Amino acid sequence: MTGISRMMAGFGLGVAMTAGALAPITAYAQDTIKVGVLHSLSGTMAISETTLKDTMLFLIDEQNKKGGVLGKKLEAVVVDPASDWPLFAEKARELIAVNGVAAVFGCWTSSSRKSVLPVFKELNSILFYPVQYEGEESEKNVIYTGAAPNQQAIPAVDYLMSEEGGAVKRWVLEATDYVYPRTTNKILEQYLKDKGVAPEDIKINYTPFGFSDWQTEVAAIKEFGSAGKKTAVVSTINGDANVPFYKELANQGVSAEDIPVVAFSVGEEELAGMDTSALVGHLAAWNYFQSVDNPANAEFIKNWHAFIGNDKRTTNDPMEAAYLGFNLWVQAVEKAGTTDTDAVLKAIVGLEVPNLTGGTAKVLPNHHLTKPVLIGEIQADGQFETVWQTEGDVPGDAWSDVLPEDKGIEADWTDPLTGCGRFNTATNTCEVAPAAM
Repeated sequence: MTGISRMMAGFGLGVAMTAGALAPITAYAQDTIKVGVLHSLSGTMAISETTLKDTMLFLIDEQNKKGGVLGKKLEAVVVDPASDWPLFAEKARELIAVNGVAAVFGCWTSSSRKSVLPVFKELNSILFYPVQYEGEESEKNVIYTGAAPNQQAIPAVDYLMSEEGGAVKRWVLEATDYVYPRTTNKILEQYLKDKGVAPEDIKINYTPFGFSDWQTEVAAIKEFGSAGKKTAVVSTINGDANVPFYKELANQGVSAEDIPVVAFSVGEEELAGMDTSALVGHLAAWNYFQSVDNPANAEFIKNWHAFIGNDKRTTNDPMEAAYLGFNLWVQAVEKAGTTDTDAVLKAIVGLEVPNLTGGTAKVLPNHHLTKPVLIGEIQADGQFETVWQTEGDVPGDAWSDVLPEDKGIEADWTDPLTGCGRFNTATNTCEVAPAAM
């Protein structure tokens, strides 16, 4: 028991689609359970998020073939917040208050997640968030099924520092300008300094969403890497800005042997739209790759291809995170015997489901999961070859111990009514979380 606990002692797919989605509106009986899907189908983030919408339709279809949940079929309600962060909040409210969804699966950027948090708190609904993020958060109404920094960013830096990873000495933190990269870079900068990296060996650069003119920035990376020390780029570039970034790396002859790039937001889906021949050897850190070789993943890929009708459509890490979140929600609803938010939240802590890499995803009291960490090299076919992996599953840390202000901070939602998202074990008090950067 943590300090917080002690202190607080028919087989078809139902899909209601909005304008811009890819299927017609269908009428359903009142005995379906509605599930919200909140992903950008247009704008700068559509390159990444559209696949997650398709993934949710696939998962709901699979569950309906099994008989649904609590004897009812599931009905997906899909909206398009169009890569517009305030619109995410409006669409979340629409899903919960107007459409009456039992839970919402969605968001990608931390800006979109931060936008919807007040809505989920006010209306007491559940968001399953399927993307790696910066941590520094633990909310009653959110289940974080992607990686926290200790499950992606920190292990990636450790790998690059090792002899196996190239014994990197100089670091470029190249980022899109919003909350996830800024907070992740705050953690990474402190971590690098704690490891003895001099401030002058750390370069941090931010560009806006959708940035396309990378010539000057890539030239600056090359100049920074010419100081005689092994240099790497840690990339938190998000969305469609990745396509011209990697293209400019190739144009300027920046190879993985010279200056390797490790990305936290580039997976198989993003690479599918690029010429990867010049990107071979660059890296990504995730908790899942399509190339993972085991029966569970092979079955998932086979069923995904059958559903989507295209054998060339890839899978990726956020898809697996959505898969884990959906399966955990189904299990929690069945355990609770209801879709009531507080009952489901009480049931979900401690539940486990198999992941697609051969381990187990367990919901921790801080609403994060246990996950493996994989480092993969880009191959010419747009897939990743795993070059390093943790021996077991790593528990997600909501509050990074790298930051001095977070030492001794825990989160525990074992009881959703009396839990705390930021509990100071030194003072035995539940604190208000600091505002996002």
